[in-house]
Amino acid sequence: MRHLRFVLAAPVLLCMLPASPVRADEGMWLFNQFPKDLVEKRYGYRVSDQFLEMLRTATVRITHGTASFVSPDGLLFTNHHVGADCIQKLSSAQHDYFGNGFYAATPAAERTCPDTEVRVLQKIEDVTGAVQGAATTAMSGAEANRARKNAMTRIEKQCTASTGNTCDVVSFFSGGQYHLYQYKKYTDIRLVFAPEADIAAFGGDPDNYTYPRYCLDFSLFRVYENGKPIHPARYFRWSREGVQEGDLIFVPGNPGTTGRLLTVAELEFSRDYSYPLLLRQLKSSIQATEVYGSASSEAARVGRDSLFSQQNSYKRYVGFVDGLKDVQLMDRKLKEEKELRAAVERDPKLAAEYGRAWDDIAAAYRGYRSFYKPYMLLETRAARTSDLFGIARNVLRYVEETAKPENKRLREYAAANLPIIERSMYSTAPIEDSFEIAMLADYLRTIQQELGTENPVVSEALGGKTPEAAARDYVSTSKLKDVAERKRLAANADAVRTSNDGMIRLARILDKPARLYRQRYEDDVEAKLTAAAPKVARARFSVYGSAAYPDATFTLRLTFAAVRGYKNAAGQALPFTTTFDGVYKRATGKEPFKLPSRWVKGKSALRLNTPFNFVSTADTHGGNSGSPTLNTKGEIVGILFDGNLESLPNNFVFTDETARSIHVSGQGIVEALRKIYRANRIVKELGQ
Repeated sequence: MRHLRFVLAAPVLLCMLPASPVRADEGMWLFNQFPKDLVEKRYGYRVSDQFLEMLRTATVRITHGTASFVSPDGLLFTNHHVGADCIQKLSSAQHDYFGNGFYAATPAAERTCPDTEVRVLQKIEDVTGAVQGAATTAMSGAEANRARKNAMTRIEKQCTASTGNTCDVVSFFSGGQYHLYQYKKYTDIRLVFAPEADIAAFGGDPDNYTYPRYCLDFSLFRVYENGKPIHPARYFRWSREGVQEGDLIFVPGNPGTTGRLLTVAELEFSRDYSYPLLLRQLKSSIQATEVYGSASSEAARVGRDSLFSQQNSYKRYVGFVDGLKDVQLMDRKLKEEKELRAAVERDPKLAAEYGRAWDDIAAAYRGYRSFYKPYMLLETRAARTSDLFGIARNVLRYVEETAKPENKRLREYAAANLPIIERSMYSTAPIEDSFEIAMLADYLRTIQQELGTENPVVSEALGGKTPEAAARDYVSTSKLKDVAERKRLAANADAVRTSNDGMIRLARILDKPARLYRQRYEDDVEAKLTAAAPKVARARFSVYGSAAYPDATFTLRLTFAAVRGYKNAAGQALPFTTTFDGVYKRATGKEPFKLPSRWVKGKSALRLNTPFNFVSTADTHGGNSGSPTLNTKGEIVGILFDGNLESLPNNFVFTDETARSIHVSGQGIVEALRKIYRANRIVKELGQ
């Protein structure tokens, strides 16, 4: 469940409605379509509108996941691994807050994050007619695709201008619906508390996606506006009772992209093409980061957060591939698709409208196979491998795109999105040259291996050098670590076009082919999918009805579940909760099972039977990291931070026999704050 710095390898359009009844506690529900009757029937608890409103307004989106307000003074509760981006950027060789932890004993000691952003959802509006109506039957598929995107851009721009909010148009039901999300955005976010990395991620990569677990994976921030803490309209209070097995819980959050009702052709493309490429790149990045970190303790500190993220992503995608290689899972998906297509074919009207949709999607993906690799490596993945290159690409595209009319720009450079681009581009986060060289060399080595040395783009990027030498040259001749230099270049298109800055030169080399592949994807693949995928969705509406949830889109959802243990593959019964006693039994004194010194010294002060982590049947996904876990009173009983290995195929098919979400216990958090960290200011603010 750790936040994904590496996201879904292939852009896909999701077919949203389930082809069979919702199973067990399945569902990442929209707040305005929450199944109150189903919850009451299953658990005997009636969810009120007031309860839903509290959960909706106190749960927020943070840069890499989910967070929630837990005090009237803007105290923000999320995972350590979600807050790690800020924690790492605030750290240095002298003050390693990521490794050693951080506690602001006074308000003045709270540290400002360089570029963390929090969004609080204000309003949702259906804009389906305006988006769909922008495309006409006289247009080609590519023209219709561009028309819809331009309509989305216009709506976002008008919304931002009239409200001052951050506005996003989100597609649901494969383009069957479009909703406008309005957010109040906060950018003054300050670190209040973080435990040591050794206890936040106890067990490291070996324990990741496993259970039993012993991770204190939480952190606390505060949201400020105009130099003062905000006072949120609603916040969650802390439960003193915690949870028991069988308890009903609620988990609001922002789950990332799921693919439960992708067509079989889409699943096969992910299994056979996009995921294997992503896994090869992740494996290479992990090896490069490990080699870099082995050079010194300072190098290990610099690369540590990236390594955690890479390892997490790699294990996650291995789980996805394993799920798609499971014969039973794929047989089930094939059976469901055949049943739906047969139902469509039995109705002449449905057959005429929707019958070819599946074949059209399959044809689009067959065409995509011929160029997906350079598209992924040069366009969608390039800026994620090196911070400096990401900045260089943004500077280059910023000056080019902002000079164009709004309807000719890349979507991410539309006027409504520019504040986000600028915040990232001008971030004051520290950049370490040696790590940039290591990561850029790995990227250049990857494109050399995947595209071939003779590829013109690869040849020009390397310039006759080895990947390592080329990376060293690009980084050492760049001034982009200086924010003032970024601003100077971003204000002058001619300066960017003629700049000898190393990273700008590399960005120019990759930009032309990257844009060409992006255009080809949008016109030849995306356009066909946006035409065909809504037909599959409408076919499901016609055959099965419309009372269901859309696939996840990193927008606010709500799931309900039970706290429940399970039996693992070996038949061993695993209890619903672990305790503090267990972490001491699992500790070996060596990484990644080494406890921080204050935990070793503080053992005698702890109530060792205090719950530490617990599991539930909650239907969650990446992006839900940091989601508050709430009882029927709307009180905090924990925080979601992971899932077990068995839950990974839930990306495609939900089950709850052995799949579990994993939470940090609220009782365990308070016990640690009080006894280990003596963070009395926080404990008092939480009302404990």
